[in-house]
Amino acid sequence: MGKVYLVGAGPGDPDLITVKGMNCIKKADVILYDHLINKDLLNYADQAADLIYCGKLPNYHTMKQETINHWLVKLAKAGKTVTRLKGGDPFVFGRGGEEAEILAKNSIDFEVVPGITSGIAASAYAGIPVTHRDFSSSVAFVTGHRRDEEDAEHYWQCLAKGIDTLAIYMGVGQLPDIAQKLIAYGRQKTTPVALIHWGTTEEQETVTGTLENIVDKAKQYQIKNPTMIVVGEVVHLREKIQWFEKINKNEAERLSS
Repeated sequence: MGKVYLVGAGPGDPDLITVKGMNCIKKADVILYDHLINKDLLNYADQAADLIYCGKLPNYHTMKQETINHWLVKLAKAGKTVTRLKGGDPFVFGRGGEEAEILAKNSIDFEVVPGITSGIAASAYAGIPVTHRDFSSSVAFVTGHRRDEEDAEHYWQCLAKGIDTLAIYMGVGQLPDIAQKLIAYGRQKTTPVALIHWGTTEEQETVTGTLENIVDKAKQYQIKNPTMIVVGEVVHLREKIQWFEKINKNEAERLSS
């Protein structure tokens, strides 16, 4: 019997993977990797390792979750060391919990290797701390869409005023509805919002606004997935402490001079 490592690859910057995660890449016989991982990480795999792409895009699945589960079990039973490489953290909207359940059900040895989730990392690279003594003592990591739309009203009602900072994953397509519901349930229209596209990568782009105008700004700047949405007063701090995009700008100017 082989073994499976459920590894968080981090938010995009390849330097942000953990040492243990990197070691799992290096020793794997097979790597099943997702769309959002930085492909540079695959360069550290053994030359004999099999690399299997099983990424998902909105409304398009290269490989269904049931198929991924099947291959994890089959490969491990064949005696392979398998690294399941997932963007961010495997247990934060990564369906790693479902994969761990299947492995446990089939009595397959596995380990979970946490990764830095984009709710923290993309925000930090945009100069936005998700907590701050003066602005936020609570943060929630939430998904922008619900499997059961019937409880969506209650979902956003609880989040609107109960949490200082919201880090919303997979929410760009639902941004108009999210903004409308947060305002309807008591969040001020002037609450600052940040959209962080491809956070922690060279393509990072950050657009800020308020709940009242962020939908128009998203259209103006053509913001698409993958984008982290951050809602809360901590977004104001970006004006003072943004750093990563300044580094990219300075580097671009240096190369062009």
